[in-house]
Amino acid sequence: QVQLVESGGGLVQTGGSLRLSCAASVSTFSIAAIGWYCQAPGKERELVAIITASSSTEYADSVKGRFTISRDNAKNTIYLQMNSLKPEDTAIYYCNGGTYYNVLKGDLYSWGQGTQVTVSS
Repeated sequence: QVQLVESGGGLVQTGGSLRLSCAASVSTFSIAAIGWYCQAPGKERELVAIITASSSTEYADSVKGRFTISRDNAKNTIYLQMNSLKPEDTAIYYCNGGTYYNVLKGDLYSWGQGTQVTVSS
């Protein structure tokens, strides 16, 4: 079973930046797709960004131009660079992987602890 562990969250001011890390127990190229998701209090989990084993990427409209998903294969890590943060970005952020379809739909069988991102006004 592949393990994915999120880190890098924190408290930042509006307009600030964070880089979230998703550390995998295997090469991220061995996973068809990995997504970053966010879940705000009282809301459904939403896909923020996805990267495939072929390094194609997609983003939610709300984060296009502000967030970048990338990988460091040497560290088995997927990153989410978050710039120009807004209060509405406040959420717990999770990473997870599977088939492209399952990542796109969030149909994944287990989730980790996530990492909290809080953006102050």
